[in-house]
This record gives sequence, structure tokens and C-alpha cells, in this order.
Amino acid sequence: MSRNNSSNESRSDEIDLFDLFRRIGQTISGWFKALGRGFLVTFAFLIRNILPIILSLILGAGISLLVKWVARPVYVSDITLRSNAVQNADMIDYFNKLSIGIKEDNFAGIAASLSLSPEKAAQIIEIKPYWVISKNKDNVPDYVDYKNKFDVRDTLNQRMQDRFVIEAKVANPVILSELAKGFILYVRNNPAFMQKNAFRLKENDELITRLKYDIKQLDSLQKVKYFEETRNKLPEKGGQIVFLQEQKTQLVYEDIYSLYQKKQSLDQEKELYSDLLTVLSDFYTPLKRYNGGFYYGKFIIPSAFALMIIYLLMSLNRKKLKEFYKKY
Repeated sequence: MSRNNSSNESRSDEIDLFDLFRRIGQTISGWFKALGRGFLVTFAFLIRNILPIILSLILGAGISLLVKWVARPVYVSDITLRSNAVQNADMIDYFNKLSIGIKEDNFAGIAASLSLSPEKAAQIIEIKPYWVISKNKDNVPDYVDYKNKFDVRDTLNQRMQDRFVIEAKVANPVILSELAKGFILYVRNNPAFMQKNAFRLKENDELITRLKYDIKQLDSLQKVKYFEETRNKLPEKGGQIVFLQEQKTQLVYEDIYSLYQKKQSLDQEKELYSDLLTVLSDFYTPLKRYNGGFYYGKFIIPSAFALMIIYLLMSLNRKKLKEFYKKY
């Protein structure tokens, strides 16, 4: 009896598994059939209403072009600057003050800060400074953090401390050249920044003077003695010969070259980066406006299409909607 019961149980288990897989297959098959049916219904609906749908797309494109011509033109460009005496964090915070003035429509204050006329200052739409990010900490600029999403706890990438980017949005790209000069003058109007830069240049001059003196001293030593070495010595009295351990040759060329490299680095800092800011990459003049027809069309055309689909669906099911409205 026990053997018969066990065989019956195994058969029932096999039947249950087979039935389970059959039901799963039927469910998946039903999903695919429903998906195919929905695709056919949707395709037929679009074909049946192709004319109003095309009209909605044309209407959306027309509204996009109309908004383009009515809206104020926006041109976008950016400039890469090097802060020579002040940390990037302080310099970026200082330029953010211009953004506040533009948002408040304080064009008189912006004109005074950037040494521009009020008419040209009114053409500035936005000024925004951004950090430059270096991947893998190799001090090579990889991208600009326009979205300000960089995590300061990131251990692989880093914010570059020798440059930052300012993005400008203007109504007329002609003022970009004057805007770059205005940034330099704007920074020079900060007394604290000017004092830091003057102190930096004074330190460089002192170091260069000292390096020149050290190079001169080493050079005079070089003329007297190229290298030092011990010689075997013979005693004046006695028959024994004493051999001393030979020391390594000591050249002074390496010291001179090291000092020259330091001096050249300071000379470069003094000649190329003597000002508070240095323009690494100037504004480029954009030919096309930022807010063109596509800028508005990518929002307006899909919206017009969606509204037309909703209208057609409501027209198709207006009887059911009326019954639902009367019921509730």
C-alpha cells in the first residue's frame, strides 16, 4: 500500500508541475496577444485620424516658430579663466554676485561693475561660473560641471584649482568681447584681491633675486672645481702606504639646473600670470541663437500631439463619458 501511495503522490506532483507550466505559457501568450491587439488598435486609430494628427503637428511647429520670433533671442558662450592669486572658490563666489544682480534687473549696478554702458548691460541675460572637473586626478580638464552635481566626497575625480569657466547668455553676441574685458576690470575693483596679487608678485621677485644669487655662487664654484675626489696618500715618513676609501664624485651641475628650473618657473609666473585673471580660452561668437525653433518645438510639438490624442479619445468615448458624468 505504501508503494502505491508514493507512486500516486509523485504522479500528482508531476501533473501539478505540468499544469503550472501550461498556465504560465498561457499567461505569457495572452500578454503577447493583448500587446499585439493593442498595437493594431493603436495603429488603426492613428490611420483613421491621420488628418487631425498631422494638423496638430503642423500647428505645434507653427506655434514654435511664432514663439521663437516673439521671444527675446539668447546666445550662449563661455570663457575659461585662470585665477592667479585667489582661490577658485572665492573667485566663483565673487562672480555669483553678478548673477544675483542680473536676476534683480539691477542693470545700473552691473554696468558699473563691468564698466559697460547700461544699454549693453541690459543685454546680459545670465552670467554663471562653473567648476572644471578632472577625472582620475590627472590635472587634465575633462568636463565642465554645468549642472553642479559634482560630489565633493568623490575620491576619483577632483575640481581643478587652476581654472574655472563662466557661461554667459546674452541677447547680442557683439558684447561678448567687451564682457570679457569687463570681467578683468570687475576683479581688479576688489581691493583684497589686488593686495593678494601684489603680495604674490613681491614674493616672486624676492625668490628670483635669491635664486640669481645662488646660481652665481654655484657657477663661481663650478669654475674653480668641477668635482671632488680623494686621492691616495703616501706618508712622508715610514714605509707603509695608506689607502683611503675613494668617495663618490660630487657634481654641482644638478644643483645649478634645479635652481634654473625654479627661476624659470617663477619668471613664467611673473610674465604670463602677473594679473589677477588670465584668459585661457576666450568667448567664441555663436552664429545660431540658443532658443531657436527646435528649443521650443521639442516641448510644444509633443504637447500639441498629446492634446490632439486626448481630444480624439474623448470624442470617441463621449457617450461613455456623459454616462459616467451623470452617474457621479
